[in-house]
Amino acid sequence: MHRTIALLLLGLFLWAFQGFSSQQQPLPPPLNVPQPDDSGPNVPSRLQKEMEKKANEQRQAELKRDTEKLLKLSTELKEYVEKSNENVLSLDVIKKAEEIEKLAHSVKTKMKGSN
Repeated sequence: MHRTIALLLLGLFLWAFQGFSSQQQPLPPPLNVPQPDDSGPNVPSRLQKEMEKKANEQRQAELKRDTEKLLKLSTELKEYVEKSNENVLSLDVIKKAEEIEKLAHSVKTKMKGSN
């Protein structure tokens, strides 16, 4: 009978100790969540500003490349038109004009800042 009580007390002690020890384990470190600065929640973070700057630089480079291509295509179109006469309109002239139109639309869209 004493042995049963002793085992029961030992079991209760271990169970209580296990619950106590699990409560005393250190908490994991808090996540490093960026806190909004004093300027307000809508102000972009430094990282976002850097990403926007890089996107703008890339957009500017694409605009330069595309406008150079527009100039080249326009010059080619002018040459095609000069070679043709009032009775013959080359299929190349129409294709070149369509290509210019498509590229000009792309440049206009990029200038507006949307993709």
